Amino acid sequence: MAFFGLFKKAPLPPADLSVVRVDMHSHFIPGIDDGAKNTGESLEMLEEMYELGYRKVITTPHIMSDGYKNTPEIINKGLEKLRKAVKEAGINIEVDAAAEYYFDYDFEKSIAKKDKLTFGNNYLLWEMSFMNKPDNINQVIFEMLTQGYKPILAHVERYPFWHNDYSVYEDLASRGTLLQLNINSIAGQYGGPTKKAAEWLIDHDMISFLGTDCHHMGHLETLQKALIEPSMHKLLASGKLLNNTL
Repeated sequence: MAFFGLFKKAPLPPADLSVVRVDMHSHFIPGIDDGAKNTGESLEMLEEMYELGYRKVITTPHIMSDGYKNTPEIINKGLEKLRKAVKEAGINIEVDAAAEYYFDYDFEKSIAKKDKLTFGNNYLLWEMSFMNKPDNINQVIFEMLTQGYKPILAHVERYPFWHNDYSVYEDLASRGTLLQLNINSIAGQYGGPTKKAAEWLIDHDMISFLGTDCHHMGHLETLQKALIEPSMHKLLASGKLLNNTL
């Protein structure tokens, strides 16, 4: 019996996030959504992001009609102030911004206006309610593609209504939607079913973007736990991530 302990696998070393280089989902602009409350919090998080190996962040404030009614003007004004603070603080990290759009009526009816904040190759980050799947999701994906956007579904592993049918992920991908995974899902922050879905998506090479979805320092503390997970190492070694192309 005493020999069984000899065969226990040694823990993996922390994964190297410098291979990701760019984070494309976060909430660092202070005071405009449920992310950083002030500039001091923003700078503390960005300093830690640099230490983790990131050299660029594309921060993505919420835009939702019944919650955070941000506009491109509000976001870009906040970005300008944050960039100035980062420069003054001497943090050697590039900061850009887009948005995380909430799938609601206002989003649906405004897709044709072509006024959405995007990043990279016209990538558009969007999310849905965690409670109810929209009935017309396929139509809205088609509309985004028709208007020239490349839709990225935020934290795809977190939607509980898909946890009993992983084939939906394959359907989303076949319709032209790129899938983004939250690092902290790998650490189990959002519960066992979400962690299991994340691992399935990684095992099936379905993740194109990895995001911190960082709102506060607690998220970055939890992130450290994900770095030693086998699935994290597998994802970084997959060659499927597009973060470093941004």
